[in-house]
Amino acid sequence: MKIAIPHWQGRVSPVFDVAGNMLVVEIRDGVEHSREDVALDADDPQLRAARLAQTGADLLICGAISWPLEMALSAAGIDVIPQTCGDVEQVLVAFTQGQLQQDAFLMPGCCGRRRQFRARRRRGRR
Repeated sequence: MKIAIPHWQGRVSPVFDVAGNMLVVEIRDGVEHSREDVALDADDPQLRAARLAQTGADLLICGAISWPLEMALSAAGIDVIPQTCGDVEQVLVAFTQGQLQQDAFLMPGCCGRRRQFRARRRRGRR
């Protein structure tokens, strides 16, 4: 599985739509196998989604994300866990340990976990 996390100054970027860089990490059996930093230079939601798809990412863990961009990613087959904040390395560890749902990683003032549930339900998953 490849996970993409947009970042800024070592933390998850607050808004994916304007993030300039993302970390793409390949995880196999809970162990990191590779990582690369990828520049994001497209502003258009379709082009940004295509750029992410080119990396082979299966999942995007991000902060805020616009509805058009989230739908473009969904159409490209990329799952999204939005409304996530925190140190990139801590978020990555929490994800691999199945602990990303902790409130410590939820953006302040957001009800993002309900939005995530709707997205997964829409795609036939719970």
